[in-house]
Parts: sequence; structure tokens; C-alpha cells
Amino acid sequence: MAKATNTETKAPLEKPKRAKKLNPEDVVTSRLRIRVRAYESKILDVSVKQIIDTALRYDAKIQGPIPLPTEIKKYTVNRAAFVYKNAREQFEMRIHKRLIDIINPTPKVIESLTNLSLPSGVNIDVKLI
Repeated sequence: MAKATNTETKAPLEKPKRAKKLNPEDVVTSRLRIRVRAYESKILDVSVKQIIDTALRYDAKIQGPIPLPTEIKKYTVNRAAFVYKNAREQFEMRIHKRLIDIINPTPKVIESLTNLSLPSGVNIDVKLI
């Protein structure tokens, strides 16, 4: 049994690819992007869990939490004012970040997220994309 080949390239013929049918649920019309930042990772994880629980309560589709790279700020300070130049201390601040996407948010989800009380030290940036 001989295979069908293209006469110019001697390669087997391929079937034409069909376009995928999109479900109405798969189409993304809007996205609520939430970036959460904190100095302590444990407090950050608790607040992210609280945000996700609130969104899931209203049957929202969620992507995340996605951990973003930890931002490290280092500061070097002399121990003495004029002498002992080689004696220095280094301090660092670590800023932990997470990203959460809520796909096609409803007004109830947005209202419940605005009324959410989170611990102090947690910074939230919300964008509608």
C-alpha cells in the first residue's frame, strides 16, 4: 500500500488543520488583575487566601496566585561615624509579591473585594484589563 506524497517535496501529505471552536465560557472579555505585596510572606499568603475565598464564594474564575520574584532592597551602613571604615553593617528588606487574575468578574465580586478587610502591611494594586 503506497502513501500519498507531494510530488515536489516527496513529503507525506498532511490534513488541513481545523480552527478550534470556542466555548462562550472560554472567551475572556475582561480581567481583574490583583497584585498583592507585603514584607512578611505568611501574612501575604493569608491575605491571598482570603481574596481567593471571597472570589470563589461568588463563582468567579481565578488564575493564581502566581508568585512573583521577591524584591530585595539592601542598605549598607558604616558602624562608626569617622573611623573603622571597614566595619559596616548590611540590612535588607524583602518584598514578597503575588499575582491573582479574576476572569470576567461580576459586580458582586468587585463589591465584595472592595469591602474586604486585610491585615496591615499588605499593599494591593487592582487593575481592570
